[in-house]
Amino acid sequence: MASIFEIQVQTADGETKTLGEYRGQVMLIVNTASKCGFTPQYKGLEALYRKYASQGFVVLGFPCNQFGAQEPGDAAEIQNFCSLTYDVTFPLFAKIDVNGPEAAPIFQYLKTAAKGLLGSEAIKWNFTKFLVDRHGKVLERYAPTTTPESLEKDVEAALQL
Repeated sequence: MASIFEIQVQTADGETKTLGEYRGQVMLIVNTASKCGFTPQYKGLEALYRKYASQGFVVLGFPCNQFGAQEPGDAAEIQNFCSLTYDVTFPLFAKIDVNGPEAAPIFQYLKTAAKGLLGSEAIKWNFTKFLVDRHGKVLERYAPTTTPESLEKDVEAALQL
């Protein structure tokens, strides 16, 4: 894969597209879940999105049910939960796997570009985050425990690149 912008993803309504529409934007790509201890991070992710969207920042949420079956719903249920509970307006995509043989290409790419603790590629839990610059370079991988609020300086720095 030559560029992150060529990777195909599936929208929550089942449409296949590439990340090309986000070329020129700073992306924070997150594997999400609605029934996780970290689910309240939706609030912080939405706040970051709203604060910096006008400067070319976007949060992309990829629901995943691989960790403790904490994302059991279908696309409509997930969208409804996120909208009603956290007023989420950033893009949410179709539910995916992030590990294993069925891992979505976007997460295969991200895990290779930014390895985790001790060089591990595997995603350890929901709300692992990847910051990608305007040119498609993966800048950083953040643990699920890293709060969206603590990413503000890194987002601001990426927006200046």
